[in-house]
Amino acid sequence: MSEDGKVTIFVTSGPDTPQRCATPFYMASVAAAMDNEVMIIFQIDGVLLMKKGEADALYAKEGGKSVMDFIRDAKEADAEMYVCSAALQLHDMTEDDLIEECDGVVGAAFMTDEGLDSDLVLTY
Repeated sequence: MSEDGKVTIFVTSGPDTPQRCATPFYMASVAAAMDNEVMIIFQIDGVLLMKKGEADALYAKEGGKSVMDFIRDAKEADAEMYVCSAALQLHDMTEDDLIEECDGVVGAAFMTDEGLDSDLVLTY
């Protein structure tokens, strides 16, 4: 655990609920700016936000920034991003389908450990 804190954000919401898709990245950016270690883990439909081309045309609010812009902001703030291996299978995706901002694929034990080791866990 880092000295300043560790924040893990679990994202299960996907493109079908765009109003829920920008906030996880915004909160990750804020937490990282506050010198916290930040990890975002995508599960269930959340993995679709890491699919190439999906977040580019997705907007939480009409006329606002794209979800992809929020993803890039969080990445620039040093948030790590991982997808659940089972959720990839659920959506018939492979690692080749993932955007470059995604740091990799993880399993249930990793996700559980990260949640247990965190100072703050957020879910969207």
